Amino acid sequence: MPQSITDLLSLTMPSPLHIFRPDWPGAEGLNIYIKRDDLIHSVISGNKWRKLSSLFNDSQSLPSHIVSFGGGYSNHLHALGYLCKTLNINCTVIVRGDYSKNMTPMLIDLKHWQINIRFVDRATYSKRHDKRFLTQLRHQYDDALIIPEGGSSSAALTGVSALVDEISVDFDYILAPVASGATLAGIASSVSSQKTVCGIAVLKGNQYLESLVSELMPGPQGNWYVDHRFHGGGYAKQDVILKDFCHEMQETYNIPVEPVYSGKLFFALKNKIAAGEFAEGSSLIALHTGGLQGARN
Repeated sequence: MPQSITDLLSLTMPSPLHIFRPDWPGAEGLNIYIKRDDLIHSVISGNKWRKLSSLFNDSQSLPSHIVSFGGGYSNHLHALGYLCKTLNINCTVIVRGDYSKNMTPMLIDLKHWQINIRFVDRATYSKRHDKRFLTQLRHQYDDALIIPEGGSSSAALTGVSALVDEISVDFDYILAPVASGATLAGIASSVSSQKTVCGIAVLKGNQYLESLVSELMPGPQGNWYVDHRFHGGGYAKQDVILKDFCHEMQETYNIPVEPVYSGKLFFALKNKIAAGEFAEGSSLIALHTGGLQGARN
C-alpha cells in the first residue's frame, strides 16, 4: 500500500489544541485556546503546510517540477523547498531582489537542498500574476506547476479549511495573522456566520489585504475583518516592545513565536483583550501559523 504524504513527511496531524491561560489583564474572563499548527512539523509548519497540502495529497501523482515566488525570508519558499527536496521534486524559486552576495538563512537552506534559485528585480517580480509571464515560465520549466506567492490560491482554501474541522471546542472568535489572504479566506469560508474571524495584519495594507481575502473567498461572507493596528510599521518590521513580547511568550508560557507573524498575532490578542474587545465568557482561538524560521537573522 503506498505510503501517505503525511507519513512520508512525519507530520503531526491533527495539530494540538491547547488551553491558554496568560496572566494578562482581562484574560481571566475568557476561554482562550491556541491551535498549535506550529507543531505540525519543524520545517513545514503551520499554514504553509495547510496551503500546500491539497497539492501534495497523492504520493502517486506528484508534479515533476514546481515554480513559486517569494522574498528572501519567505516562509512559503522555505517550506516548499523542503517539501520538494524530501519528495524528490524539481523546484525553482523566483526571489524578489538579488541576495547572491548576502544570502539569508532561508536561501542558504534552499541552496543546501539543491533548489534552483532565480533572483529577479522588482520589475520582473511584479509580473508574477501576469498570464503571459506565467505561460513563459511553464514553457521554460517543462510545464511546471506554478504556485502563487505565499501559496495563496483557491486550492489552498481546502487545506486551510481542514484545520476548522479539527477544532473540537465551540468558539466565538478565531484570530490569525494575515499577509497573502488565503489563511483568513479559508477559515472564514469554513465557519458559521455566527463566529467572527479576525485577521491581524502583519504588513501595511489597509483595503489591500481585504481585497486579497475577498478575491479568494468562494462567495460573500461577512463574518471576517482585518485589524490593521499591529503591523508595527510594515512587513518584518519590529521594535523593542515586540521583541520583548516574543521573548516573554517563550520564557513565561513556553510558546515560541517570531516577530513577523505569530508574535504580532499574540501581541494583538493581548492588547485586544486589555481593551475589552471580547465579551466576558467568550471563547477565543488563536491560530499559531508556525514560520518560526523567520526569527533567524
